[in-house]
Parts: sequence; structure tokens; C-alpha cells
Amino acid sequence: MLVLGAAAAVLACAANAAMPVSGVAQVPRSDYQALHWRLIGPFRGGRVLAVTGVPGNNRTFYFGSVDGGVWKTGDAGRTWKPIFDHEPVGSIGALAVAPSDTNVIYVGTGEGDMRSDVAQGDGVYKSTNGGRTWTHLGLADTRQIARIIVDPHDPNIVFVAALGHPYGPNAERGVFRSLDGGRHWQKVLYLNDNTGAVDLAFKPGDPRTVYAALWQTRRPPWSVYPPSDGPGTGLYVSHDGGDHWTHITGHGFPAHPGRIGLAVAPTRPDWLYAIVGGAWNTAGLYRSEDGGATWRRLSRDPRITQRCWYFCALTVDPANAERLYVMDTIVLRSNDGGKHFLALKGDPTGDDYHQLWIDPTDPKRMILGSDQGTEVTLDGGKTWSTWYNQPTAQVYKISTDDRYPFWVYGSQQDSGAFALPSQTIGYDGITMEEFRELTPGGENGNVVPDPENPNIVYGDGTGQPPPCRSSMCAPDRCAMSIRCWPIPMRGIAPIGRCRWCSSP
Repeated sequence: MLVLGAAAAVLACAANAAMPVSGVAQVPRSDYQALHWRLIGPFRGGRVLAVTGVPGNNRTFYFGSVDGGVWKTGDAGRTWKPIFDHEPVGSIGALAVAPSDTNVIYVGTGEGDMRSDVAQGDGVYKSTNGGRTWTHLGLADTRQIARIIVDPHDPNIVFVAALGHPYGPNAERGVFRSLDGGRHWQKVLYLNDNTGAVDLAFKPGDPRTVYAALWQTRRPPWSVYPPSDGPGTGLYVSHDGGDHWTHITGHGFPAHPGRIGLAVAPTRPDWLYAIVGGAWNTAGLYRSEDGGATWRRLSRDPRITQRCWYFCALTVDPANAERLYVMDTIVLRSNDGGKHFLALKGDPTGDDYHQLWIDPTDPKRMILGSDQGTEVTLDGGKTWSTWYNQPTAQVYKISTDDRYPFWVYGSQQDSGAFALPSQTIGYDGITMEEFRELTPGGENGNVVPDPENPNIVYGDGTGQPPPCRSSMCAPDRCAMSIRCWPIPMRGIAPIGRCRWCSSP
């Protein structure tokens, strides 16, 4: 379910209550047909995998939420406007602004990672007027689109990296190319129905040279971390605009890579960086200085490859080939070509950063997407805009109490549980002033108030230590953990399979 704030889940619960259930009073649908959707929050950003901006424009940026559509700012992140709400899908995996015509925007739907709660899409969309209107361009069965790149000189030449179905095989995956602005598509790189494409990059100054990363992976629905890796994973290059491809193997590149993330260096066109996941003895940061012919591993720092299946993203400074940024649980920066990394932003508990776009005309101007939302900087990272102005939260579970007006409780992905009122007497409506953070429930569990005392809230969490947990939150903000079965103990595996988000 797509939840843009908590209101959607509340009304969905009302609809479910009208379904026939033995022994339960029935509510005719006509009794609530006059209800309208109303946003109540929280205004705390949700997970973002796709960000971009307009080169040379220091105010206009875009981001794509994995469950909240596409958003645009004209004031460098001070305010955001939804521009994709009239389309039938809300999960966004990729965004690309055409460099030669910035009114042309391509959107790839379906988040391009393999979380156990992955949200799927229905293909590619295009706008020719800066996001005011959209046209669906097909590729509906790709389900997950991880990257889109547009020829820097021709807005009609576009490449799409389609990861495909997360839970099973399908044919509509791999690298697709359009030469006519998306009216027709050609599958130009395809290995098999278990292997999709996860990243793409043009060689700077030569868009006929295209690099592509394929990833063979599968998400078992009972698994929390990580998804599976397969032998189809690999790195490819085309020197004729995608007509023919060569598999890059050997010469310093690992023979059995995990997920691969790519980045090119605009000031050194032959330099190609790759973050490679997989086995500890081969994972790390690699660089080729001859367009992919030979490679050397620059770093095996575990901070840049932990959970590579979830992150695996890097960006090179457009003015300095030796300065690069790696997105992981924190943002790391290297000033010496990847030999050493310093933490730039985040904390060890993990804000979970996914993509960084840097303006090619001004390296101080960036936009960053994370599990917490989107931030913009105009001064090279010294200051950032807030993510507390984006109602794009992924809310796993929802409940209400019996007060009037009633309060809504939920658990938000990677941000934790919350409570907020269903209405307020303030002129500005429901704001973050009324928002309350909660201890019970964590980021993915049930959050349920005591029916006789809403100051007492119970919650559980799956996949957190302990994996099944109940807590009690009293008015003095204290919390108590109450253990319940199953409890993992040292040397003893938990019984049965565990999902990230269990049913209530």
C-alpha cells in the first residue's frame, strides 16, 4: 500500500471494516462515500533513491520517493511540491533530466533495490514541460528501474537499467534504449530472465561509449537481509551507442562480483570507478584509468561495501577526479582517489544514504537522497536543507486511539514510531509541533495504544534485537522492554523464517 502520510492507512482500515466478517456489525459503503483524503502527516521524509537537479540552476531540484511519487523544489529545498500525484504509481527508482533540454524529464518507476518490502512500478514516464504533465512510455513489466541516463546532446536518446521482478524471473529486464524519446524501445543488453541491469554511465565527452552493470539477484519473501546474488552479475561496455556489448572480465576486475555501482570522472574521461560487493576478499572500490581495460583495487574499507546490495552508489566531483563520495549508512568522501575515506555526513546507526547528484557547473551544489528524505546544499555540504518538510513517510503499521479527536499511531521506515492528532485547532493545520516520537514499535512494528489509557502504548519490532519485542511508554516517557518468544541466543538460531514486516 502506498501511504503518503498516515491518512491513507486510516481510510483503508475504514474500508476494510465494511467487508463481511462473521459476528461484526456491517457498515454500508454509502456511509463513507462522501469521505475525502486529507493529509495529516507526518512531515518527516521517507526513503529516496532518485535525486537530480538542473545544471546551472541553483534553485531547481527533483527527487523520487520510493512510495511517494516525484517532487520538485524551486527554492533549493525550502519547500517541495508533488508533481506526480495524478499518475497511477508512486514508487520511483530513477530520475533523469535531459542535459540539452531541461524541460524533458524521464522517470523510472519501481524502486531499484532489493529490500524485503520492495515497492514495484509500471515502467517509464516522461514530461516535456518540467513535470507539469506526464506520458507513460511503456516497459510496464520491468517492475524495478534502477537508473536512467539521457544523451547529453539529444533528449530523445535514453537508456534504462531495468532490474526486473524482485521475486521471480521475467523477460522485460536488462538495458533498454530508445532513439525517439521513448516511443519505441529496444532491449540492447540482456543475459537471461534472472539477471537485470542496475547501473549505467556514459563516458564523458563520448555518449557512444556506455557502461552497464548487470545484477543477478532474487528476493526470497521470507528473508530480511540480504537478497541472493547469482553468477550473471557483471560489468559491460558498448562503444557504438549500445548496438554491441563487451563483457569486462579479468585484468584486475573480480571474477565473481556482487552488485556493482558505477561512476565516471568528467575531468578524466578514461577513468571509471566501480564499487563492487560480494566476497570480503574481492569487495571494494576499483578504478580503471583506461576505459575499463585494466583495473586495480584502491580500497577495501568495509564502510563502503557493507550492505552493498542496498547502497552501492558513488559520485565523482565534476571538477576533481580524485574527489569522490560514497553512499552507505553514512556519506564518505575521499580526496585522494579512493585510497582513504572520511565520514562527511550521518552517524554510525545509519541514516542510509542512496544517491548524490552534483551540479556539473558548480560542485558545491548537491542534492542527497536517503532513508530519511532529501536534502540540498549550496555550499559543498557545510549546510543542508531540512527533510522535515516532505510528507513521504513509508508507514508499515497503523492504529488509532479512542480520544476525540483521535490520534494516529504508526511505524515509519528507518525513522521510528510516531503519533499525531487526526485534527487540530491551529490555523496552520497539523504540523510537526503536534508530532510525537515513540519508543515502542521501532521502524517496522505494530504500535497500539491501550484502549483505556492512550498514554500507554505497546509496540513490537521484527528483525530488531530482540526480534519480537513489546515496550510500554508512559507519560513520563519511560520505556520498558518485555521479551517474548522467539529470542535469538548466542549459538542458537531463531525458530522459523522471519520477515522484515510481519502482519499485525
